[in-house]
Formats: sequence, C-alpha cells, structure tokens
Amino acid sequence: MDSQTQNTSLQRLQNVEKRIVRVLELAGGVMDELSNPTGPRKEFVNNHCREFMQMIKDIQVALREEIKSACDYRPFEKCDYSSRIANEICCKKLDYVVSQLDEMKQTIDDYHSAL
Repeated sequence: MDSQTQNTSLQRLQNVEKRIVRVLELAGGVMDELSNPTGPRKEFVNNHCREFMQMIKDIQVALREEIKSACDYRPFEKCDYSSRIANEICCKKLDYVVSQLDEMKQTIDDYHSAL
C-alpha cells in the first residue's frame, strides 16, 4: 500500500470517526428529547432515528470497504527478507561443508605423511 493509498484510507477512516461522533450526538439528542418533562416531540425523534439508522448503514459500508481493502493489502509481497534469510542459511551450510572438506583433506594428508 503506497503512502497516497494509506493517506486516503486514513482520511476515509477519519470521516467514519466523524460519522460515529455524529451518531452518538443523535443518540444523545434522542435521549434528551425522551427525558423532556413535556414529552418527546415525535417528529424530532423520528428524524433523529432515521438519520441515526442511515448513518449506521453508511458507517458499516465504509468499514466493510476499508476492511476489504486492508485484506487485499499484502505488506510482504515485495519483501526480500525470506530470500535473504534462505541465502544466509545456504552460505552457512556451504561454510560447514567447506570446513568438513578441509578436515577430510587434513586427515588424508596426515594419513599420507604417516606412510
């Protein structure tokens, strides 16, 4: 995910955060209206509830899209870490084989010099 994609993703998530704040404000407004001593205004409550439900749907859609986008992101796709580690392991194995061959050569040389 390049930096521009990350920035737009963060901006979309910030917009979702603002919507969540608005949803909480709507819920608080309805609670205030329901606790009104003169009784709640039906139209006020209906409008707030309608807006609340629409914003919840919008939030769900936006979050689904962000989750889907994040699942498509493969952070290690272009990483060469595993290749480098595999190469280092191969080098260590080769070093070991070379040391074993050196020891075998030394043993053979020792055998020939003893004869």
